[in-house]
Amino acid sequence: MSTGANESETVATPAGDARISWYRAPVPARAVVAVGHGAGGGIEARDLRALAAALPGRGYTVALVEQPWRVAGKKVAPAPKTLDVAWTALWPALEKPGLPVVAGGRSAGARVACRTARELGAHAVLALSFPLHPPGRPEKSRAGELAGAGVPTLVVQGGRDPFGGPGEFPGGTELREVAHGDHGFAVPKKAGVTEAESMDRLTAVVVEWLDGLFG
Repeated sequence: MSTGANESETVATPAGDARISWYRAPVPARAVVAVGHGAGGGIEARDLRALAAALPGRGYTVALVEQPWRVAGKKVAPAPKTLDVAWTALWPALEKPGLPVVAGGRSAGARVACRTARELGAHAVLALSFPLHPPGRPEKSRAGELAGAGVPTLVVQGGRDPFGGPGEFPGGTELREVAHGDHGFAVPKKAGVTEAESMDRLTAVVVEWLDGLFG
């Protein structure tokens, strides 16, 4: 199990310097799983840290990607187009190991991965806590972004996510639920499920999906 990044890499983009924290598989890797953060936090998110800890031991190198606004210490994310520009600019660094790249992210990062997957040649998309709509505004659906990814896509969603519960996604969406989880996959004490158990569930379904893609 990985306990820390093997290396940190700074990548210049038109939006400023981005940073990639590499968690490399100790065995010949089958793919790079590149995961971006959301608009309200960074790569310290519990789900991103759980993937970085669990996946390298299963043969998948994890790249946690920090957008330039976070690297610069800013508190507010820029417009979606700026996020896409930075992600696109750093993509060659993600391809450098010579492996298939799974584009991923949580929340706003998942939207970036979906919007750019086809153009960049991503092998697949991993969408954690995909913000299907703003809280309380189901009419403002972003289902088109999800459907437009154009590659195999897995959504992992908390059962209590106010940005879109598992039952709100369009039919045909490949989705796995983390029971009782909110948008950050936090679970209430009354649920009788620990955070560790929820993260075990999350990493297990992601590994199962990746193994199905890469054998």
